[in-house]
Amino acid sequence: KSWVQNIQTLRSDSTVCSIFITRHFKHPPLFRQVDISSATRNLAGGSHGISVVSKKKMADTPENHAILRDKFSRIEASRLEKEKEILEREQKENDSKEKGFKIQTVETGQNKRIVLITHFNVFMYATCYWIQSGTLPYLTKKLGADPVSFGHLQTVFAISQLLGGPIYGRLGDLFGERTALITAFSSSVLTYLLTGVSYSLPILFLSRLPSVFLHVMQGSQMVVTALSSDKDRAAALARLGFSYGVGMVLGPTIGGLVTTNFGEHSAAFLAAGGSCISLLLVILYVPNIPKQVQPDTSQSVLNIKQIFSLILLPKAGALLLVKTVCGIPIGIMQSMFSLIAMEQFKLPADQNGMLLSYIGALSMFMQGIGISAFTSRFTDLTLLKFSSVSLVVCYYLLSLLSSLQDFMLLQIPMVCSLSLINSILQSSLTKAVPSSQTGTMLGLNMAVHSTIRTVAPTIGGAMMANLGYPSIGYLGMGCNLVVLILLKMLNLQ
Repeated sequence: KSWVQNIQTLRSDSTVCSIFITRHFKHPPLFRQVDISSATRNLAGGSHGISVVSKKKMADTPENHAILRDKFSRIEASRLEKEKEILEREQKENDSKEKGFKIQTVETGQNKRIVLITHFNVFMYATCYWIQSGTLPYLTKKLGADPVSFGHLQTVFAISQLLGGPIYGRLGDLFGERTALITAFSSSVLTYLLTGVSYSLPILFLSRLPSVFLHVMQGSQMVVTALSSDKDRAAALARLGFSYGVGMVLGPTIGGLVTTNFGEHSAAFLAAGGSCISLLLVILYVPNIPKQVQPDTSQSVLNIKQIFSLILLPKAGALLLVKTVCGIPIGIMQSMFSLIAMEQFKLPADQNGMLLSYIGALSMFMQGIGISAFTSRFTDLTLLKFSSVSLVVCYYLLSLLSSLQDFMLLQIPMVCSLSLINSILQSSLTKAVPSSQTGTMLGLNMAVHSTIRTVAPTIGGAMMANLGYPSIGYLGMGCNLVVLILLKMLNLQ
């Protein structure tokens, strides 16, 4: 292009018709199309590598050489100046893009603060949730509800979470993680405040409706996903589980003390106060996180077609299928855990709580340290296969054992494998979609979890009543064998 511009510049002088600059252009076929009407002469004795062809038979004199040399010098200076301007403009554009759109790594100062606040908020969310969750059975009983009504209350909450997860994720994709977190903590404040003023069952049921957007964990996962690289994402997401586990341990204890000394309503107000602190932290210290691909904010948050179109993506759909299959047995086991401890191992309430704390400690250790160690050494697919094989063996042994000591020993490989497979699947789901749709994908992941949690108590109760405790082990073994087959058949590399 520069060569053509130089030719056009010299044509305007009506002196030189065709000029080759062999120093800069190395494509001889281009020169064959030029009409050469006279012999060429190298200017200045060939030292400059410039050949001149003239149809007007320019005189071969030092004066003409000087004129042409001066023209060439001006052309070359102009070309270099333009190239410099172009390079400077491109550099400025790249710097602007890098500053405005490129997501910085977690190691930068500002993002360290964001991640630290996010972990603290997850801890506060878990603490507040388990403060009010632990007192909720006592509050429903105080208001005159029977166990059936309490079950209905839990069903309303589960359905609200199920419906809200994908919509909340899309909200985060369109308007940013900061907006999503503000929405989630506002929802938690409203839920706990309504619980605190619930002096009748209708108001208590009404308090579950704002929980449709009570997805603090999902919003925090969106933040960590945006601020982490693909390589470190599984470990970063797992560390959120560690922060949640700490709050899960402290929450029931605090809730029990407050309920005993000040009443159930005071515990709900305490949870609302803790959520207000987290809401203020987000408003004051969590900025908008720029996205590499800017979403179209004119689209509707309730675009159901756009939400569920992600399932049709080959890898995303396959991962959700694997998530569902491997999540069914653990969902049933978690829903029946208290019944298993009471009926199978004859544990009283206090020892049941100690067993739950033991399992929680194993999970926290794996999420805080173990997953990072595994993901730094092995690929995601290798870890998925390893975890599935381990779970097949664990569920089979679960169907055989009968003593509490054996059960506690079995929890070590079982909890580690479950934590690993869940973290890998969650991380892989965020990598299977464009960065502008990771929130919606996390919402669909949460919807799968909520669906399993909704139907698991019914299925688990029927299995325990008709087939006994070993049936859960057989179900887990079969489901994870199916997972191994799916990993073999589906292209998840």
